[in-house]
Amino acid sequence: MEAFNDKYKDSKLRLFSLNGNEPLAEEIAEKIGIELGQCEVKRFSDEEISISIEESVRGCDCFIVQSTSQPANEHLMELLIMIDALKRASAANINVVMPYYGYARQDRKSKSREPITAKLVANLMEKAGADRVIVLDLHAPQIQGFFDVPIDHLMSVNLLSDYFIDNMDLNFDEVVVVSPDHGGVTRARKMADRLKTPIAIIDKRRPKPNVSEVMNIVGEIEGRTAIIIDDIIDTGGTIKQAAQALLDKGAKEVYACCTHPVLSGPAIERLEESVIKEVVVTNSIQLGAEKKIDKIKELSIAGLLSEAIIRVYEEESVSTLFD
Repeated sequence: MEAFNDKYKDSKLRLFSLNGNEPLAEEIAEKIGIELGQCEVKRFSDEEISISIEESVRGCDCFIVQSTSQPANEHLMELLIMIDALKRASAANINVVMPYYGYARQDRKSKSREPITAKLVANLMEKAGADRVIVLDLHAPQIQGFFDVPIDHLMSVNLLSDYFIDNMDLNFDEVVVVSPDHGGVTRARKMADRLKTPIAIIDKRRPKPNVSEVMNIVGEIEGRTAIIIDDIIDTGGTIKQAAQALLDKGAKEVYACCTHPVLSGPAIERLEESVIKEVVVTNSIQLGAEKKIDKIKELSIAGLLSEAIIRVYEEESVSTLFD
């Protein structure tokens, strides 16, 4: 998507970036055709966060770009403090653009005395003063119901699918899209519909967090190129194990893709060791240089997010971006 020229240069649209993913925010600003708003995130000697907004935002529609990725607590506090600062500075509307929603995996009670932290984060943002939230590929779509303010839930499946269509020399009659668990079937179906391929599902048991055991593969994968799609790759254990299981069951080769490359702990080492030919991710989370290995291909979501921001600002429909 091309930049929106100078249409918004002197408008009431303000775009701010915190420390969660500044390169993505800069790319979004460039596409819209504006400069990032002036703000400074500082630390007191005891590590308390202080934010100062260095331009007037009175009566403005403000958008804050912040992924609550690692360090999640730091980035979440930055966001809450920034929302409060904008509210006290008389901003007309405060819109949170959250490419990666931290704590989304704690979206329900799976056993006694567990918190529902995804709901807590929603409450915190609303209480701080957020008027609207724009998110990308929530771990569980029902998290939208945790908010009492408007929320726009964007999807990256088209972006990921189009990469395979435009850049891979694949015979899609011999491709299968694979969901690594039952919870990701809807996501896999969306990609399969775009690629016009069948789907398969890996039935696995997870005895404890970040540990998975592949149990069975449902679907025809023998002799096919498998594309595993997930929302998050965290430690890489699930994706590595799934890829090996697919090859063991007769898949010809395996690719993987996800929206949010958390890539914590041993993830990079596991991906390098895995049988996966290429891992396609988005830049919803800023990757450090040590994570930009040859096997990882990063796609930009700046075009999608800039289009959503403009539609919200212009009070136009955002629903066409959900597909």
